[in-house]
Amino acid sequence: MSYSHHPQTGFAIGDPYTNPLAKPPTPEAAGRFFDSLILSASGWRGVFGAGDEDTGEAIAPSARYVASRMADVFSRHLLAQAGQRTPAIAIGIDTRPSGPAIADCMIRVFLANGLNVRYTFICSAPEIMAWVKLSNRLAATAGPAAGAPLPGAPDDVEADPAMTGLDGFCYVSASHNPVGHNGVKFGLADGAVLEPATAKALAEELRSGACQAADIARLQALCAAVPAAAVSRAYADCPRHKRLVSSSYILFSREICAALDDSLPAGFAARQAAEEARLDSLSAAVAAKGIGLLIDMNGSARSLSIDAGFLTGLGADVQTINDQPRKFAHRIVPEGASLDQCRSALAAAHAADERYVLGYVPDCDGDRGNIVIWDEAAGQARSLEAQETFALAVLAELAGLEYDRRRDGVKPGTALAVVGNDATSLRADAIARAFGAQMHRAETGEANVVALARQLRAAGRTVRILGEGSNGGVITHPASVRDPLNTVCALLKLLAIRDAAGQDCPYRLWLAASGQLERYRPDFSLADIVASLPEASSTSVFEERAALRIQSVDQAAIKNHSRRLFATQWPRIAARLAERFGPLTYVTLVSRGTSELSLAESEDAASGGLKFRLHDQAGRPVAFFWMRGSGTEPVFRIMVDVRAADRSIEPDLLTILTGLVREADDLAMAGSAV
Repeated sequence: MSYSHHPQTGFAIGDPYTNPLAKPPTPEAAGRFFDSLILSASGWRGVFGAGDEDTGEAIAPSARYVASRMADVFSRHLLAQAGQRTPAIAIGIDTRPSGPAIADCMIRVFLANGLNVRYTFICSAPEIMAWVKLSNRLAATAGPAAGAPLPGAPDDVEADPAMTGLDGFCYVSASHNPVGHNGVKFGLADGAVLEPATAKALAEELRSGACQAADIARLQALCAAVPAAAVSRAYADCPRHKRLVSSSYILFSREICAALDDSLPAGFAARQAAEEARLDSLSAAVAAKGIGLLIDMNGSARSLSIDAGFLTGLGADVQTINDQPRKFAHRIVPEGASLDQCRSALAAAHAADERYVLGYVPDCDGDRGNIVIWDEAAGQARSLEAQETFALAVLAELAGLEYDRRRDGVKPGTALAVVGNDATSLRADAIARAFGAQMHRAETGEANVVALARQLRAAGRTVRILGEGSNGGVITHPASVRDPLNTVCALLKLLAIRDAAGQDCPYRLWLAASGQLERYRPDFSLADIVASLPEASSTSVFEERAALRIQSVDQAAIKNHSRRLFATQWPRIAARLAERFGPLTYVTLVSRGTSELSLAESEDAASGGLKFRLHDQAGRPVAFFWMRGSGTEPVFRIMVDVRAADRSIEPDLLTILTGLVREADDLAMAGSAV
């Protein structure tokens, strides 16, 4: 073997001279692995290693075959989209050790199908998506079609993907799943994951004819047909493409942080100057306030990203821990105990320097990052719940937008909207209402949320902030993917910008809008801001009590039985909440794709999320019960959200919901009529 190695990390990239399907799987072995996959709009995932926690680099022949088939299906889609052009595809991986082996298979198939391959090796998901989006914006400015050389370039000089449009991306990751898992996300030239309808169609194509002996032989021959020199070149170009993806990500992060209104200067040079003025002002405010940040990279793709340098450039002091790629110090999912090391490190940093008040922990692909803060009142560092993180981001972005508009004298041109998933806490609704924005919800899944935001913008709405409140995932326009760096930048603005020369600061604007102006004090802290969030208590969807192992595979039957059982339990539930909220009514909602709609008594719950939303006499939502079969994990998720600070209510209601779903599962297994 003759492995290429990554110069920055020393990790093996792959062996250009060895066909990964030289020893193909049997159809039976391929079928067993294929059947274990979870194919959803959020991505295609499975256990590519020997087990959940396997840190080995090798993957079995069945996994290599399936990775090759995934690439083949997406190749055909890109070729059909490109017409007569040769499409260019960006490929990246997170830090899971199995990533290079999966990418090796996919790169060969892409090359064999005639695609131009741009491999970055390790990069974060937001980076590769920013690269694709920005490359097409630059290509449109320069004039050529996507993937074509710039005018005047020599015939024998290959087009630089930083100045030509990339037609799509392939990102190898299983996001927050354990290290032995892996998978892939695909996207097109807009830099977003595939829309749900497209993802569903490609999943059906992936299934059709899979694991047959003829198909295994076909892909084996396809991989063998690629010259070793072509594979070697793709590997050798990784450092250059990593530089290009990092440069694009810096430019894109600047744009998001500066948050220029569309009515402000047009043209690249003018907007760059305006952005620089905004960023200079912010960095001066951050430096004047004195803000320290602690980042627990947990061996993720963000350990090789721009975070520390970018945030230092905004005036913050930055410390990092667990910043060696693949050195996973704790669980990948940034929830619960996974935030403990960041809390401890932030407490130690604060003891040495009181400016350290904020930290965050990303997941493996770096598109999520939950927050840790220093809480002065408690005298300790504490982690924010995922729902708190999303609510805080909504507050920061809407308050920042109002502040910028007042400062620049810009009147709102369109109605404001916020988009969340169906399990997003009601506290986001309260924040949106305070700023005159309307809250919209889609079915759980990043692709659904992004698609709904796109629809609302096409209808003339301003959607600055969107995401999945239930997992703390925040997407900040014009990004199409969750990104903790953008969230931290918004929090820096919220914390650092203070009242000056008669100009209200974002935090004061929030307090005024929410009727809490008596809370304001000039030396407010991040903990003060968090304390001003609307009262609510929510189940974390990553707690064990929120992930039910069920017997029946008929999710529609479970949900339909749950509806009937909820109606019988309703008097008990209403009585439990009457003392706080008064008389209540409820409505049954179902979320499917980009819609959340009332469900008539005669309708079937079918796929998607099911919710029972409770209203007070004024018609205001005060709580909800939610359930949905996971699209990426073999579990049935449930949660309760209550607009109350009393933490005893949520466990009581979740116990009711758990019993209800368990009984519905038993009825579904027994084949009882709904």
